[in-house]
Amino acid sequence: MKLTSPLKNGLFLFALITLIFVACKTENSTEPSKTDEIISSVREMYAPDKRVALFDIESKENASGYTLVGKTNMPDALNALRQKLDSLQISYTDSIRTLPAEDLEGKIYGTISLSVANIRSKPSHSAEMVTQATLGMPLKVYQKDRNWYLIQTPDKYLGWVDSGGVELMDKTLFEAWQSSEKMIYTKIYGHAYSNSDESSEVVSDLVAGNILSLVADTGTFYEIKYPDGRMAFVKKSDASPYQDWKSSLEPTQESLVATSKTMLGVPYLWGGTSIKGVDCSGFTKTIYFMNGMIIPRDASQQIHEGMLVDDTKDFDQLLPGDLLFFGKKATETSPERVIHVGMWLGNNEFIHSAGNVHISSVDKNSENFDEYNYNRYLRSKRILNQKDDGLLYLTEEDVF
Repeated sequence: MKLTSPLKNGLFLFALITLIFVACKTENSTEPSKTDEIISSVREMYAPDKRVALFDIESKENASGYTLVGKTNMPDALNALRQKLDSLQISYTDSIRTLPAEDLEGKIYGTISLSVANIRSKPSHSAEMVTQATLGMPLKVYQKDRNWYLIQTPDKYLGWVDSGGVELMDKTLFEAWQSSEKMIYTKIYGHAYSNSDESSEVVSDLVAGNILSLVADTGTFYEIKYPDGRMAFVKKSDASPYQDWKSSLEPTQESLVATSKTMLGVPYLWGGTSIKGVDCSGFTKTIYFMNGMIIPRDASQQIHEGMLVDDTKDFDQLLPGDLLFFGKKATETSPERVIHVGMWLGNNEFIHSAGNVHISSVDKNSENFDEYNYNRYLRSKRILNQKDDGLLYLTEEDVF
């Protein structure tokens, strides 16, 4: 059928409008990816590890440009993002929440009030437990979600704790708690009592590394105070004044080995960092903490600290206390994956948490030869008495 001129013109105009619309849409669709690239570059520079740095930001397209939504606890990173967007003349609405949140009303500090508190990836008891925090540990508090709080531990690990595990404080209360005389529980596991008598009612259980306010020395017991105000008594033989304990710290190869063996048989627990259960890196972290060092939480973080000792299975180079890392080596198509960590004891043996805390050997002729981990060995690092950004010494820092 032959088209009339008006119909031809109408079809031509429709095609032209469609072409312009598609062209404009294609041009605009490239800008969100540019915005996302900028967000990613800032995140990579300031917060490459989301376990210890919060930069949860994304862009959404709107009629006038873009809306930036999300949250961060890093003002410097947020300022860098704004400056980059402004320099490229990208129009955006800033709806980013800077933490700590205002509805905390100044209670942006906290202290763990249970012997062991479970820290989860999301504000829910069904969420993955990513780590634990022990009694007396100071915290930064960033956000509230129902009865859950987003917190950060001294090793910078982020996670959610329920309200029953933390005592919130404003700056004045927190400074008063921090400046009070402290006691550290040194026995692997035990209890605090309502009176200076073991037959009196139990106030709570306690685990090694718990820190409380020291009120008085009553002879055979210490009178102590919890962050939430509870009072109790602890046997002096099970604890020590924190300053005395800290002054006596001289971490050695021998002390690390001795501490590690007190936890033999403790069950494996994903996210665990206490005598109640430990994962592999939670175990090595606990060993070093009880010897006055705070080291990073996960094996994939611990491997970046200290001095390289071996990466060729030359185990003669290792000293007790060195950390052995296991996993999958990098290939042309995939990066290295650090999956497991243990601590060297000497005599071709290492101690680690896998199923439970036990001792394995790298000697192929030994009864406890660990062929599985031997085959996935990556390298060993020495962190005792080393200086690195991720290593914190309690003798040098007023953490508690």
